[in-house]
Amino acid sequence: MALTPHVFDEKTDRIVAVTLDPNTITSIDPDEVHEWRIAIYDLVENNKLHPARVASTGPYALHISIIANYIVLDVRNPDTYEPIAAHYLSLTPFRRLIRDYFRIRDSYYDAIKTASTMQIETVDMARRGLHNEAAELLRTRLDNKLEMDLNTARRLFTLICAVQPFASRIDERESNLPTVLFVCSMNSVRSPIAAALARRFFPGRLIVRSAGVRSGKADGFVHEVMEEIGIDMSVHTPHTMDELVANRFDLVVTLSADAQEAVAVRGLETEAVEHWPLPDPAAAEGNREAVLSAYRGLRDTLQKRVRERLEPLVAGGSQTGRVPV
Repeated sequence: MALTPHVFDEKTDRIVAVTLDPNTITSIDPDEVHEWRIAIYDLVENNKLHPARVASTGPYALHISIIANYIVLDVRNPDTYEPIAAHYLSLTPFRRLIRDYFRIRDSYYDAIKTASTMQIETVDMARRGLHNEAAELLRTRLDNKLEMDLNTARRLFTLICAVQPFASRIDERESNLPTVLFVCSMNSVRSPIAAALARRFFPGRLIVRSAGVRSGKADGFVHEVMEEIGIDMSVHTPHTMDELVANRFDLVVTLSADAQEAVAVRGLETEAVEHWPLPDPAAAEGNREAVLSAYRGLRDTLQKRVRERLEPLVAGGSQTGRVPV
């Protein structure tokens, strides 16, 4: 089948940021996270991509999540993170190719250690052939949805291979795990930090979401202070409450005054709503170290509060137990 031709504009038809959904792509292994980062770096460094059938001008941010048997490729504005186009890509046609990717990758690593130059070249040819086959299938499946050149498709397939073995296959609609939602003004600082800490403390024991009243931007100071305790926040993409799929949560925690008001009028189904009036460190004044200190203070306060509040929830205790404010 002939692909839809597209002439790419090198200035606008490109991805400048890639983030991963921490709810569905989970790992605390630093080697695995490093592999994701390398694959993301290679994709961002050199790519051509254009969302078809939408009136938009790039460059773009790409947010990736895994839902059931689908990779979700969510194209967004890189400054505001507002959605532009999202496409569900079934993993089923790629199963054999993903299996072969890991088999050939391991063979290549082994060959580098012990094999002759000719054997290494043979394995490398097989690796390139697999990447080309997968890239062509990827472009065919996304034709007239997300247009990309062959090299971009190769790099995207590598990233898909890197993240999909560690996908959380929890179906939130059928899960009996406790569900928690953290909400702040722009889902840039307070609510994503709280959600990331909850996932760290209770891996696989609850479903955690975070959202903002309005759209915000990723915050570099958040990345820095969370990296200090071994949490990679570069995967975070700000979301608004309008993007929430679920409408029911066991616990909703608001972390700003406008979030408290927005949740009150939202009509969410929840067992308990709590307000934690914590200051936004983004408003801190002073030099860099003073600002970082404010972010660390928020992080450390939330570590204690999140752990204490969610422990009884995860253990099956009262949903309505309150943390003093």
